[in-house]
Amino acid sequence: MSELHPSPVKRLAQQLDKLSHAIGTTLSWLTLAMVLLVALIVILRSLLGIGSIALQESVVYLHATVLSLCLGFNVLHDKHVRVDVFYNRFTTQQKAWIDALGGVVFLLPFALFLAFVSLEFTLNAWQIRETSADPGGLPLVFVLKTLLPLAGALLAVQAFSNVAKAIIRITWD
Repeated sequence: MSELHPSPVKRLAQQLDKLSHAIGTTLSWLTLAMVLLVALIVILRSLLGIGSIALQESVVYLHATVLSLCLGFNVLHDKHVRVDVFYNRFTTQQKAWIDALGGVVFLLPFALFLAFVSLEFTLNAWQIRETSADPGGLPLVFVLKTLLPLAGALLAVQAFSNVAKAIIRITWD
């Protein structure tokens, strides 16, 4: 197929890849915020004797955000866990088959399972406006729990893109 006029499926996969990449590169800046917050927590505690549960929970929230919402970014850039003992020896066609089957059999079902199973859990947290159990903690546990269905949805988006690209490689390469 001509690269000058990619198929609608390939164009969709490219747009989904751009979304995953944009989310990952944007959220990667939160790791700098985590480092600065941890440094602040250490300085406040060790030099001034001041502790803050809200600051400590902020680090956890940032970490959970990066970890959850960058799953698709990791899959896009092939940084996920894979047993490469055999995969590296496969031809491009064989790799495409493994990627397509792995996406359809494992990745996409897991992503959709995560999104759907966590939805009721998240909605319940929103209904009661769940807050931290710790005094002085952040009152945003319900927002934090929203990361679960979002993570599943974003991972499913990238899984779909990867499966589509693998099928294109199988059929057109």
